[in-house]
Amino acid sequence: MEKLQCKALEKIALHIRMAVIEGTYNAKSGHPGGSLSIADVLAYLYFNEMNVDPARPDWADRDRFVLSKGHCAPALYGALAHKGFFSVEEIKSLRHIGAMLQGHPCMTETPGVDMSTGSLGQGISAAVGMALSAKLDNKDYRTYAILGDGEIEEGQVWEAAMFAAHKKLDNLCIVVDNNNLQIDGTLDEVTSPYPIPEKFAAFGWNVIVIDAHDFDQIEAAFKAARECKGKPTAIIQKSIKGKGVSFMENQVSWHGSAPNAEQYEQAMNELKAALAVLEQEG
Repeated sequence: MEKLQCKALEKIALHIRMAVIEGTYNAKSGHPGGSLSIADVLAYLYFNEMNVDPARPDWADRDRFVLSKGHCAPALYGALAHKGFFSVEEIKSLRHIGAMLQGHPCMTETPGVDMSTGSLGQGISAAVGMALSAKLDNKDYRTYAILGDGEIEEGQVWEAAMFAAHKKLDNLCIVVDNNNLQIDGTLDEVTSPYPIPEKFAAFGWNVIVIDAHDFDQIEAAFKAARECKGKPTAIIQKSIKGKGVSFMENQVSWHGSAPNAEQYEQAMNELKAALAVLEQEG
């Protein structure tokens, strides 16, 4: 990836992370940890990979995206706002009564949201349906989904995985956010789904393992997914929960906790400082 393009995506990812902190702070609730860990891949998807148009959120030929781990909506909202689907100011209204942006994505209320999600395990099934629909209608759009690593402990995920491989849905690409932490602890402490790559491979998927915070690897993975024929692709991204905010990184307590005023200031100052460095570099 060219240096300028990489820097641009890094800046967008930082803005998405700031939206996560802004939203959860103003809501006094939410899920910052897992939202921060997917900021980079969302930046790449919405600003480099997917064919979407903020002026036409219901455009029939757009690429589809499903946030299967719907509780990480603050990151999706950050990406959608900075892409231009709605005002960045809306982020401050997260989870407020009557607001556009609620705790989980809602396709009837929020421009750019293709599927209402929240009940873990169900989003991938919706994504599989979208991909199958494109095949049946001879459409060229692709479908993308992000799942949590704890989420794949749900049996429905594997039913969908089996079906997608059987139907050879090579227009489907999922990302498993493997930050190794879920609400009650590490994956091994709860119900380990490891080894994740081998499981998807056994179900007939094209599997790619990457560093979730390396844009060169992200770019290569999505390029390989596009080039793969006859199989859906699972990108297993090794990520850091709470990425970008020092006191949140790899801390399970930030799965579903909102920052207080002091923590908000510290988090925003760290993210703004990182952005300033990128701005100085050009």
